[in-house]
Amino acid sequence: MYSCNQLLQALESGRCDAALAAVYTGAGLDGARARALRVARALAEGFAPKGPAALFSGPGRTELGGNHTDHQHGHVLCASVDMDMLACAAPNGTNVIRIESEGYPPLEVDLTDLAPRKEEENSSAALVRGVAAGIAQRGHAVGGFDACVASTVLSGSGLSSSAAYEILIGSIIGHFSCGGALDAVELAKIGQYAENVHFGKLSGLMDQMGSSVGGAVAIDFGDPADPVVRPISYDFAASGHALCIVDTGSDHSAKHLTEDYSNITREMRSVAAHFGRQFLREVPEADFRAAVPALRRECGDRAVLRALHFYDDDRRAVQEADALERGDFQGFLALVDASGMSSALHLQNTWSTADPRQQAIPMVLALGRELLGGTGAIRVHGGGFAGTVQAFVPCGKLEAFKTGMEALLGPGMCHVLRIRPQGGTVIVA
Repeated sequence: MYSCNQLLQALESGRCDAALAAVYTGAGLDGARARALRVARALAEGFAPKGPAALFSGPGRTELGGNHTDHQHGHVLCASVDMDMLACAAPNGTNVIRIESEGYPPLEVDLTDLAPRKEEENSSAALVRGVAAGIAQRGHAVGGFDACVASTVLSGSGLSSSAAYEILIGSIIGHFSCGGALDAVELAKIGQYAENVHFGKLSGLMDQMGSSVGGAVAIDFGDPADPVVRPISYDFAASGHALCIVDTGSDHSAKHLTEDYSNITREMRSVAAHFGRQFLREVPEADFRAAVPALRRECGDRAVLRALHFYDDDRRAVQEADALERGDFQGFLALVDASGMSSALHLQNTWSTADPRQQAIPMVLALGRELLGGTGAIRVHGGGFAGTVQAFVPCGKLEAFKTGMEALLGPGMCHVLRIRPQGGTVIVA
């Protein structure tokens, strides 16, 4: 167990390198070491903690299959990635959580009142209060802590910076207040609660599970209280393809988009409600298809198309996981492309009707398909409407793909990611 100054000294001397190397590789290790030193120094200088300190990581996630299927209790395929939020934290002996994140104003949350606050919706404070509330509801006494955070997760990018933040905060509280009693699935549920109830966004559980569990995982949300998690054993590095996330330069976290995301959930649920059900997973597909004429009148065409996407992409998510497990990467790529087309045409989450001049995702998809020339695969990534595009690029085309994308969007907008085996974790304690 380290004090903050001891942890800083251990980082400076290289004694923490093995622990860092268990999470980060290559150039990512060098960057993580530098970030760890920054946050440890900031904690020591800004808060001068007297108790034990530790280093935590909450990774971003990439959605590999099942676009907007989780909130209907469907199947998804997702993975944690090597872009993450890294924090140095220590208990402060008070009822206040204080967080300083690089590039953002300081944040304080008083734990004596954990009720949702309307004025905090769409804010980091809402996520912190919500995670603390979710843990307290499980019978744990949540204490205050001080933390300094440095992130490589692109905010509003579709890598789910909110889920990474929720899992990071949950990992810190879980370590200091719960003795590590909260497992990855429980932390994910707490994060979803914070996002749904406190932040005000009707999300499913995929983002939080992708961040908390680690590696590539297929998840069946048929029973959200007890999701079935299946680790997928596939070496993406051996596929001959690079996983690219293209930042379109449009902000996926913009407040007006929260309603766009929530409308997908509402419209899918309106179709389920026609059958007396709450979620589409509870409605047999044959019953849905037989009722399409009535559903068009009752729910509208967009809701019906979005439901159609659910059934098709729910099935594809399972097929994608199976393709990877049997080593059929070309089959997996064909399913990824089909999912992308369904998201664009049926789910309709590539641009927002609130701002039709901004269609960065369709623009990037069009150019990406030209650059790939019938190889690889490309699709909208995550929640959609703005943010990022995901592409699997043959290694021989990677340089040309990056050059073409950055000629359109600017330098540094095409990121090559690694799927990392660790989810939310305590790196050094």
